[in-house]
Amino acid sequence: MSQAPDNSTHFGYREVSPGEKQGLVNEVFHNVAKRYDLMNDLMSGGLHRVWKNLMVETLNPPRGEAPFRMLDVAGGTGDISFRAAKAAGPNFHSTVCDINTDMLAVGRERAQAQGLDDRVDFVEGNAEALAFADRSFDAYTIAFGIRNVPQIPLALREARRVLKPGSRFLCLEFSSVTMPGLDKIYDIFSFNIIPQIGKAVTGDAESYRYLVESIRQFPKPNTFAEMIRDAGFSRVTHEIFSGGIVALHSGWRL
Repeated sequence: MSQAPDNSTHFGYREVSPGEKQGLVNEVFHNVAKRYDLMNDLMSGGLHRVWKNLMVETLNPPRGEAPFRMLDVAGGTGDISFRAAKAAGPNFHSTVCDINTDMLAVGRERAQAQGLDDRVDFVEGNAEALAFADRSFDAYTIAFGIRNVPQIPLALREARRVLKPGSRFLCLEFSSVTMPGLDKIYDIFSFNIIPQIGKAVTGDAESYRYLVESIRQFPKPNTFAEMIRDAGFSRVTHEIFSGGIVALHSGWRL
């Protein structure tokens, strides 16, 4: 990953200011919101469902009567929250916090359709400046969203701030392919096929070109783990899935 100056960040392979990136990312997800979940299936061959299930299994939300509050940042259409709600006990509640109103609208519709609107609510908000009190949540999850945040260190510090002591941070994100041979196939599929699928399904190839480029710009697992430690988390670990296509990062707020 190339390094941007302190007052800039990346939008794909372009160097931009943090404010400019936020507007560009908002436009991407405005364009793809209604077909976002379908595109996830097409791009990953359904594997995103396996990865998300593994994330929720790692979270292991309590199945008893104890209250449990989860914050699902950049949770958009609700995939992680719905899985966690179905796995948890009766006093589980998740707040999906996303900066994009179009993604939130899709999530609310899905929650109602699945009968989960009493256990999952949706709030517009910025990962870099969360509108929640200190030590409010029992878990913080973010799946395939952290790389879209303009200033990742701010988001990580906010994650720690809103977690109760003894609570867990989990981040599922695309990573760097480590399996020989798979890396070349993955590059060909990513740069040549995914934008064309995006154009066919959503009418928008450029948004998916950005998403592919953003994966390549994201820090490698060990570097990102160090960023999580720098934000004040303890017992930081990560696990690689599918030959390095994704990584699940974990940290504890002690």
